[in-house]
Amino acid sequence: MNILFFLTPKSQIKVIENTMSIRQVLEIFEHYRYSCLSIIDEKGKYLTTITEGDLLYYLKNNLKFDLRSYESINIMEVPTYRPYEAISILEEMDSLIDKSMNQNFVPVVDDKGSFIGIITRKSIIKYLIDKK
Repeated sequence: MNILFFLTPKSQIKVIENTMSIRQVLEIFEHYRYSCLSIIDEKGKYLTTITEGDLLYYLKNNLKFDLRSYESINIMEVPTYRPYEAISILEEMDSLIDKSMNQNFVPVVDDKGSFIGIITRKSIIKYLIDKK
């Protein structure tokens, strides 16, 4: 089965750019209520995914009581605990299922490495239940 069948396109989700500040990303997390967000560069290439936990640990270890101070710190300075591996649109379903075992969603890139969307673990589980 073609994995694009499960794709939630980039236009339907929120992604963040690698040039954003920690404060901007915190506000996006708060507004959209996501638990993790994919980070792309200015050319649309997938870089990594950052979680609320990654931000929480960074804030705990770099405690500043002025939220404005986080406006000058780039989001790429926040270390990620577990990198979310992207999958190519050319990958097989088995590879997608394997990656989804350890990630809430699987970022999907085209053959040039550009981020095109995500496949959620929920959509994969639904497929497996319906297939059964």
